[in-house]
Amino acid sequence: MTTERDDLLDLLTKHRDLFRFTVRDLTDEQAAATPTASALCLGGLVKHVTLVEKTWADFIVEGPAEQPDIDWESIDWSNPPASVQEYTDGFRMLEGETLPSLLATYDEVAEATDALLANPELDLDSRQPLPAQPWFEPGASWSARRVFAHIVAETAQHAGHADIIRETIDGQKSMG
Repeated sequence: MTTERDDLLDLLTKHRDLFRFTVRDLTDEQAAATPTASALCLGGLVKHVTLVEKTWADFIVEGPAEQPDIDWESIDWSNPPASVQEYTDGFRMLEGETLPSLLATYDEVAEATDALLANPELDLDSRQPLPAQPWFEPGASWSARRVFAHIVAETAQHAGHADIIRETIDGQKSMG
């Protein structure tokens, strides 16, 4: 018999493993490549998934982080403000970044998330208010359980993106 926490951890581990499998044996140049119509690269996806997981795990404990005041609908994407540039840089490998260092950071974040999920003192029903953003309903909140499910969904979604990019680079597939 497994617990809900065991099930969440198993699911998250499975999707992390698929994601990591997709980027195995790549050079930094391959990890930084953008071979599809998308601007996404594999190293950038590792960065993004790492940041998403850390941000949402922190949310469980600390509540919503302060949000930059950005009018997303009126951004000049040819010359974005610094806060938007920082966001978009989270999807790219920047000068000096390496795939091994990005994966090491991902592993550290995953270990911290796993420890949080395993903590019996964490009430999965505890709620935090969502930040005021146009993609969240005003006044909404999420339980810790919902946040862990969101981390799993984000990891799985981006593992799929990564699989398409990897297949485009060298024909390697995670599944199939």
